[in-house]
Amino acid sequence: RLGWQRRLRREEKGKRYSEGRKAELRTMAFISGAAVTGRTASAETQKVCSARASVFTARRSVQRVAVRGSMARRANGVRMEAAAATSEMVEAPGAKNSPHHTDCKIGSEVSPVMAKKGIKRPVIIGVAADSGCGKSTFLRRVLNIFGAEISKAHTPQGEFITVICLDDYHIHDRAGRRDAKVTALDEVANNFELMAAQVTALKQGKAILKPVYNHDTGNQDPPELVEPNHLVVIEGLHPIYDKKVLEQLDLSVYMDVSNEVKLSWKVQRDMAERGHTLENILASIEARKPDFEKFVDPQKQKADIVLNILPTKLVPDDDENKFLRVQMIQRESASFDKVSIFDEGSTIDWVPCGKKLACSYPGIKFHYGPDTYYGEDVSLIEMDGVVEKLEEMIYVESHLNNTGTKFYGEMTQQLLKNPNAPGSTNGTGLFQVLIALKMREVYEKCTGNKVIPGQSD
Repeated sequence: RLGWQRRLRREEKGKRYSEGRKAELRTMAFISGAAVTGRTASAETQKVCSARASVFTARRSVQRVAVRGSMARRANGVRMEAAAATSEMVEAPGAKNSPHHTDCKIGSEVSPVMAKKGIKRPVIIGVAADSGCGKSTFLRRVLNIFGAEISKAHTPQGEFITVICLDDYHIHDRAGRRDAKVTALDEVANNFELMAAQVTALKQGKAILKPVYNHDTGNQDPPELVEPNHLVVIEGLHPIYDKKVLEQLDLSVYMDVSNEVKLSWKVQRDMAERGHTLENILASIEARKPDFEKFVDPQKQKADIVLNILPTKLVPDDDENKFLRVQMIQRESASFDKVSIFDEGSTIDWVPCGKKLACSYPGIKFHYGPDTYYGEDVSLIEMDGVVEKLEEMIYVESHLNNTGTKFYGEMTQQLLKNPNAPGSTNGTGLFQVLIALKMREVYEKCTGNKVIPGQSD
């Protein structure tokens, strides 16, 4: 009773409400046993209020029924839309290669999502890397560059970007790989025919019903519906391995971590966070090494951009790899403008001015110049050492050409968005941002659309 009275006083004091709304509130006050004034109501007034209460209750009941009906129609509409999307699909090539993939399909026609989102054509980018090489940090930087958000579902999807993990195309579940005596890196353990068919379908603007590999259980879950999007990033062990998949990529990136650095990272992570012994870690690395060298590592020879993480040359005997030398290797034949220092095509060794770029031990050194990489002409830019204050990277940015930034300072701004991310103070963070900017550049060239910083169109 008092609650209704206080509510009415607040409304009458500071806001203007319709007479009908006031009548409803007074009615509720009378229903609770007293008039708003606090005096007992007359029999005639109570009779009027009782009638009003009946109308009020009936009105609220109708509203609740309408809301429930609307929610039911909306939920039913979603179910009908999903069912319709599935019914318009056909069996995907390669679906019979694994008993886990038999329900995987591709759309028979271009998805209506293309017109609904105004997608001119989906852009497909592949990011290849072994586990623990920084893909998650890199993808966060990509989202920042595009000003996009994605869901936290198994396959993250947003209004602009979709990220597909290619582990979903494992032919076996975890127990099956153990029985078959193969690793997930082996080509025979992956359904490349299905992968190529579904990546091609997305490129054509068709929806797919793709497999789902559950990393928590090691099992294959039921397939999920994935619609085409403005930008689709396929990431994992093998995005550049299969020729038919590679043909669909508008840009390919390989994240390469040297054996020495990878070992130190894995030891630090697995011993500190997972309680593994050094012996178990070394045994795991050695067990995967032959398949990694045979099926994963060769992909860097075909990549448009290689992010190469190496031990420093500034500190002798840095066994713990506290300092890193990082390279961004850009294939000359790739369809983006190559980042350079000072004059494009020159060979430069540059130690930045200590007054404009604070550097703690062991300092910082850049190298840039033309080079060859597995017989291909490339432009190579390298950063060795660490930067002390990220905001001072604006000085380095002012000496870089063809970065793909939209405004002066955008590269530095992006570095400052993830100041505590792994590699932020060495070349890893710098080149992750530059590669993300190249991804945006390629998207704009492929579609003719312009991405406004902080807002994807």
